[in-house]
Amino acid sequence: MAYHHLLHDLRVTVIAGVAAASVGFASSALAEPIPNKTLVYCSEGSPAGFDSAQFTTSVDYSASALPVYDRLVEFVRGGTTVEPGLAEKWDVSPDGKVYTFHLRHGVKFHTTAYFKPTRDFDADDVVFTFERMLDPDQPFRKAYPVPFPRFVDMGLNKLIVKVEKVDPYTVRFMLSAPNAPFIQNMAMAYASILSAEYAGQLLKAGRAADINQKPVGTGPFVFHSYMKDATIRYDGNPDYWKKGDVKISKLIFSITPDAAVRVQKLKQNECQVMSYPRPADIATLKADPDIAMPSQPGFNLGYLAYNVEHKPLGNVDVRRALDMSIDKQAIISSVYQGAGQAAFAPMAPAQWSYDKNLKAAPYDPAKAKALLAKAGLPNGFDITLWAMPVQRPYNPNARLMAEMIQSDWAKIGVRAKIVTYEWGEYLKRAHAGEHDAMLIGWTGNNGDPDNWLGTLLGCEAAKGDNDSRWCYKPYDDLIQKGRTTLGQDARTKIYVQAQQIFAEQLPFSPIANSTVYQPVRTNVVDMRIEPLGYVRFDGVSVK
Repeated sequence: MAYHHLLHDLRVTVIAGVAAASVGFASSALAEPIPNKTLVYCSEGSPAGFDSAQFTTSVDYSASALPVYDRLVEFVRGGTTVEPGLAEKWDVSPDGKVYTFHLRHGVKFHTTAYFKPTRDFDADDVVFTFERMLDPDQPFRKAYPVPFPRFVDMGLNKLIVKVEKVDPYTVRFMLSAPNAPFIQNMAMAYASILSAEYAGQLLKAGRAADINQKPVGTGPFVFHSYMKDATIRYDGNPDYWKKGDVKISKLIFSITPDAAVRVQKLKQNECQVMSYPRPADIATLKADPDIAMPSQPGFNLGYLAYNVEHKPLGNVDVRRALDMSIDKQAIISSVYQGAGQAAFAPMAPAQWSYDKNLKAAPYDPAKAKALLAKAGLPNGFDITLWAMPVQRPYNPNARLMAEMIQSDWAKIGVRAKIVTYEWGEYLKRAHAGEHDAMLIGWTGNNGDPDNWLGTLLGCEAAKGDNDSRWCYKPYDDLIQKGRTTLGQDARTKIYVQAQQIFAEQLPFSPIANSTVYQPVRTNVVDMRIEPLGYVRFDGVSVK
């Protein structure tokens, strides 16, 4: 599995003028039939839906964006560089404010029990997809009003001034300013291209919300059925434009929240791939001759977010005291069990621009208690500490971590009540700002530093993925500057400054960067660890 190096190749790859991307894809009439093979994936949770623009978790991306849809540009399998997708090439204007995408011809939308396309993919589909997110008065959006958190958190609703059809196979995006991460951002799940024809049919029938339950895309797998909290079934797409990339005829997600049950199913060949083993299961899985256990440093961060809108967490001395009183090394030993490293920065070490000089304050309960006294809280205070109900690559056991933090805080007089909710509810309530402190984390979405420093800490995201709800102008000015500055060296200098402000202000406590494992049966060929946190089954085959 020689894809570890891809994790470090995080540059934007603008492939203007690459027309050869479609060479070697045979026409549909000459396509080889898809091998009659079934692959079962034991996933850890149910998707909230199949309309990728609405959702922000890897559970949703793995179930909708990656199997069902394509985007104008795509991340390479197993990496974070960008390659042509539904756009076979693109050009950027000299001022960096106009992107022209030249679309691929002959791409078919899925034929399903609920939709029969009458035309191929074209510019109308791209315009519809983005207009729906940009224009509050767009008819489909009015009929089915939903939030677009990722689009808004990255400021794309303000950045993209206009999306226009130049001709049936050319689309132009006009931006309000140059935007260094724009192409990386366009490869993300929210930018999955929808069928304007299908949306039109749903609108006419008064069933716009069906787009979230009965998806239609151009991707490698065609949605077949979903039994909530049980199974999702897909069929291999016989018309997929990237010929030879669909190597299984049936793909089944077996939704299995219990990690121990996932392990048993994998061992018994009831599934061939499973998500997120617990650290305690790694040795058992490695010992099984029928199971392979590739691993790599995770492009992730587990952290504890402080809601700065709730007193006394708006006080930096209080945040520092809480941080300093947590025995992080003990957490890494007990929670990560050797599959994690102490985190110091608001991003993963593999991300370019990572500041290697950042250091966490040492564990020091006595100094923490003195800081609380300085903040006028000598007797401590009461706080809610939210613990995620699910296991994630960045936090294998949030409940245990919360109990350890609760015990550490008790030593400085801080009385923490542990709170949890079902995962969808947890995220929804967090975005509404109900928490005091919460355990959460992040796996990089696109390989650009802005995806960490802007999305998790920028002012625009303070009602979204910025769970600290922290909006600090000196920091945010740097983030805005980083977006409009071109060139990796110049941007790195800006982002190092931003990380230093983060370390001074500490809106969240970094805990750990974990190692990611991908348990897979040995008869599965070319399953890759995706650094961006989801799973992909295009290109995967079964012996």
